[in-house]
Amino acid sequence: MTEKDFPLEETTATVDGASSPVAPSHNYEVSLIDVLLQLAYRKWLIAKVTGVAMLVGLVICFVLPVNYTATTKIMTPQQSTSSTALMNQLSSSGTSSMAALAVGGGLGLKDPNTIYIGLITSRPIADAIIQKFGLDKVYHSNNMTDARKQLADSTIVTSEKNGFISVSVTDRDKKRVAEMANAYTSELRALMKTLAVTEASQRRLFFEEQLMQAKDALVTAELAFQQVQQQKGLVQLDAQAKSMIDGLAALRALVAAKQVEVQALRSYSTEQNPDVQLAESELASLQAEKSRLEQRHNSQGISGLGLENVPSAGLEYLRAEHELQYRQALYEMLMKQYDAAKLDEAKDAAIIQVVEPAIEPDQKASPKRALILLISMFIGLLIGCVLVLFVWWKDIVQSDPIVARQLLEFKHLIFGQSA
Repeated sequence: MTEKDFPLEETTATVDGASSPVAPSHNYEVSLIDVLLQLAYRKWLIAKVTGVAMLVGLVICFVLPVNYTATTKIMTPQQSTSSTALMNQLSSSGTSSMAALAVGGGLGLKDPNTIYIGLITSRPIADAIIQKFGLDKVYHSNNMTDARKQLADSTIVTSEKNGFISVSVTDRDKKRVAEMANAYTSELRALMKTLAVTEASQRRLFFEEQLMQAKDALVTAELAFQQVQQQKGLVQLDAQAKSMIDGLAALRALVAAKQVEVQALRSYSTEQNPDVQLAESELASLQAEKSRLEQRHNSQGISGLGLENVPSAGLEYLRAEHELQYRQALYEMLMKQYDAAKLDEAKDAAIIQVVEPAIEPDQKASPKRALILLISMFIGLLIGCVLVLFVWWKDIVQSDPIVARQLLEFKHLIFGQSA
């Protein structure tokens, strides 16, 4: 016997005023044609669900706030020649690769812009921008932590293939968003003035600290010399004693300045650097000359002076005057080295150049209404199709007692209900 001798019975169901075929009883094979037929018979249900979804999407488009995005592009300093030469010297002299990478301009980073991106996204710059534009009130933040998080979510900093750094900021105010994007550049420049990023800036910062210490010591020496003058009175020195004191003070200051210079070179270089070796050789020569001068004048050391030809009544005055002249000479030498370091820093300055300043955007960045409507239509179409298939499956269950029986058995096995 064949299927023609015993044809399967078909049933129909009415949905939205249109009759649609229901799967035959006891037939569990469903083909693609059956699914397409069901979708076609219930097309108005699908259209209604899709229309409702698009209406919801349209409401969302007008409810969401309009945001604007402004972008500024900056160019960071390129690797300096001195940094490259020093890195090559460290590599050729057998120094560890980590030390060579540390002075290689990019601090061992594959992308030299990484350090500047880290500075742009740092907390000091974020706090400065939040305070400048009052973003804590704009974002309705309870504290600075929440404001920083919202600012970070609204800011995208990327390193482009052409070497530029792109800073994009999103905000509801088109004027404020352009000012915020440009503020990142100015705040980055202000932050870099307080940091030693390049070798020249490291040297300048080192001499600046030494100069501050020398200035404090000079003020102390001036006060001590003034007290001695008030207590002992002015002592008239002969030409020989004064010349000896001036020469020894100048030489002592020169030795101290050279020691500071050697320390500055060692802070960013190695012992194999020719500049370090030359400075150490000059320091040794100056120290030897100072020792010979002290021995020639029967000196017991810098602290005692031991000037036998000077009357004992003026010895305290001479010591105070020697200390003052030494501090003055040291301060002047450090000032010259500091000025030279500032000049080198200006030549090799980490200048942040703005390639494309941010301007007020003339188009909104979000919401993208066309995309939202398209997504809403797709979701509504998908929900409508699923709903049609669910209705079809429900009709099958109601028209086929075998399927209903199997569903009851399934509930019994899973939930323990009686079949």
